[in-house]
Amino acid sequence: MERPQVVSALETQVKARPVPRHVGIIMDGNGRWAESRGLERLEGHREGSASVREVTRTARRLGIQALTLYAFSSQNWARPAEEVAGLMDLLRDYLERERPEILDNGIRLNAVGDVGRLPRFVRDPLDRLIADSANNTGMVLSLALSYGGREEILHAASRMAEAISRGELSAGRVEESDFESFLWTNGLPPLDLVVRTSGEQRISNFLLWQMAYAELCFSDALWPDFRTDEFLRCVSQYQQRERRFGLTSAQVQREDTPQRAKA
Repeated sequence: MERPQVVSALETQVKARPVPRHVGIIMDGNGRWAESRGLERLEGHREGSASVREVTRTARRLGIQALTLYAFSSQNWARPAEEVAGLMDLLRDYLERERPEILDNGIRLNAVGDVGRLPRFVRDPLDRLIADSANNTGMVLSLALSYGGREEILHAASRMAEAISRGELSAGRVEESDFESFLWTNGLPPLDLVVRTSGEQRISNFLLWQMAYAELCFSDALWPDFRTDEFLRCVSQYQQRERRFGLTSAQVQREDTPQRAKA
């Protein structure tokens, strides 16, 4: 781990440049972290919650508007029942333990995914914290729970079809913004950066629609080892890239280029 003064210097450097509006993180490597230490896999998830807190704090300090964490995928339900039950217990504990941290720092909690599948003992504290933080004006912390990108797109398409059948939309005049209004992420800023930990280089059904023009950063650190310094390195990489959105580099550099091409 880097010395605190080195991390502080990097944070100062990152703060001096525009930061991504919305960052998504695929938190991978908890199980491998535990197994490499001869521990039960759930101990890796438990240790990973410390990374969640530290990265959330860092994102808020940087002025990032939205942070979305891939906490439990639609496909994770197929894991051994004992592990799923343990993950649900850890999620409930996280919501209860981090409640003061979220409320005291003006963070608004959000959830994306098929949250109706979550057990009641998780949904109750989740719903309460979402409601109690609804008026907070700081960073939006979204937990992707029982979430899948394909599932989100199918859900949105179904809802949009229903709206068309009711005459609320014209099938021949549907625009991207219309479709996006039916996504679970509706209301969040555009996704600028996606980070995946543990050295794996795939997106695993995460925010498929939203990721169209996002920058990708892959870290070799397992999630329990991914702390402030690693997060700052990813944001710094993002800041050094030229985002063209299909345009040429010369177009992006012109003063009259649309703002989204400069973001």
